[in-house]
Amino acid sequence: MANGYLTTHVLDTARGVPAAGVKIALYRVSGNSHRKIAETVTNDDGRTDAPILPVEDFKTGTYELIFFAGDYLRATGQDGDDPLFLDQIPIRFGMSDADAHYHVPLLLSAYGYSTYRGS
Repeated sequence: MANGYLTTHVLDTARGVPAAGVKIALYRVSGNSHRKIAETVTNDDGRTDAPILPVEDFKTGTYELIFFAGDYLRATGQDGDDPLFLDQIPIRFGMSDADAHYHVPLLLSAYGYSTYRGS
């Protein structure tokens, strides 16, 4: 049995605070097929209350996180002109180690974002 799992969090770099209330969807990607396997919302610490892909559901492969940043930016008064420069942010990544903790955070502002493999 694999012991791997996936976590994420969102930081609002423009305001210097965790991004609470960001909806996140997780898809498993296979070729041109995307299958939604989880959906959650960040808590007051900008994190999810549980791993978005827990140990019991973990499989290696290609995944995509979709961060619904536009809803968050509108709610916090950072939306600017319509249409938003950033609305839904997809991050596609691979997980090859069945026993690893993968952490994919999003550092967000209204006009830019970055990510990395965290710990």
